[in-house]
Amino acid sequence: MIRLGLTGTIGAGKTSVARLFEGWGAHRIDADALAREAIDAGTAGEAAVIRLFGSTVVAPDGRIDRAALRTIVFTDPEAREALESIVHPEVDRLRAARLADAERQGADVVVVEVPLLFEKAVESDFDVLIVVDAPLDLRRRRVTAERGLSGEMFDAINAAQWSGERKRRGATCVLWNDGDLADLHAKARAIWEELSAAPPLTSFWSVDLHTHTSASHDCLSSPADVVRQARECGLDRIAVTDHDEIDGALEAKELDPELVIVGEEVRTSEGLDLIGLWLERRIPPGGTFREVAEAIHDQQGLVYVPHPFDGRRGTDEPFLDGLVDCVDVVEAFNARIHDGDRNARAATWARRHGLPIGAGSDAHTLREIGRSRVVMPPFTDPPSFLASLRGGRIQGRASSPLVHLASTWAKLRK
Repeated sequence: MIRLGLTGTIGAGKTSVARLFEGWGAHRIDADALAREAIDAGTAGEAAVIRLFGSTVVAPDGRIDRAALRTIVFTDPEAREALESIVHPEVDRLRAARLADAERQGADVVVVEVPLLFEKAVESDFDVLIVVDAPLDLRRRRVTAERGLSGEMFDAINAAQWSGERKRRGATCVLWNDGDLADLHAKARAIWEELSAAPPLTSFWSVDLHTHTSASHDCLSSPADVVRQARECGLDRIAVTDHDEIDGALEAKELDPELVIVGEEVRTSEGLDLIGLWLERRIPPGGTFREVAEAIHDQQGLVYVPHPFDGRRGTDEPFLDGLVDCVDVVEAFNARIHDGDRNARAATWARRHGLPIGAGSDAHTLREIGRSRVVMPPFTDPPSFLASLRGGRIQGRASSPLVHLASTWAKLRK
């Protein structure tokens, strides 16, 4: 079963897209409908909301006045947070139950509308992330004309969500809905047909291409613990890529030969990091970017460029342009990068040069493993891995900035 996470900006048209997908055979779940169900008449959620907000949100029939409640929570961030603490846990429970029902019924595709998909960090619940967006003025006109909301209420709701630009950066597919219904239909149909042509999800692997063990100077996770955690979080393959060392990767490989791709993150003379995948021998640090890349290729390995535009460990486009002939894969999502623009730049640079993109957690602690991954067809060796990457898709979200404290603590311990 393929799970499509559908989100977007207010007034962009995500519900229209969901209904189209439903008409073409998808099982549809609407998180907004689940949110209404969570506080419906007679529920514990309704009672909790009335206790919290009092008679100001009670309609003459004794039920919740949703318009009054909306006005309160979108003008008072603390009130909105309090409401979400009541509603969201129940929505999560209901969504999981509906997904389980769909799977039992044999659904091939489920589309789940989740307005706050990125804001609530539930990307990993889905196989494909679709963002519907449109120009701000057009969205405002749609909402005020079709839903009867004021321009001020539209602005308040819009401000409470991530921007369209930020959501689009995390998408697998983007549908830009700036035309009429026929145009929307054509764009949605193109996405649907592309998804329908993809291999069944059961033939895909989840792969984290950037992890560390205690062989790295800034990590305390033993190879055995890394292997165990990777299996527990559903990964089919991981690349163990310790800083300037390979012993941790070799030990992990011995523990779980099918799981582990042996790698190394080598520091170059320019101060950059360069990962070699499918290595057999350690590559000493200190060579130039080109020299390290050649050493990787000498072992029939692949050159994987991690976090290429990170402010501390990266470089710029002109430098990489001069070395593009050395590169096999570009890391387009690193979970330890908290500025999404830097990951987006990596994806853009890779696409411009026709290179496949990968993703990795850059995990230095066990809890980070699998935070970012590539869902891709199975592979057996470097050539089939490259071909598989081109048919894969990136999933994941950024780790907490606090993970860097764990790396500092590991350095101090050592």
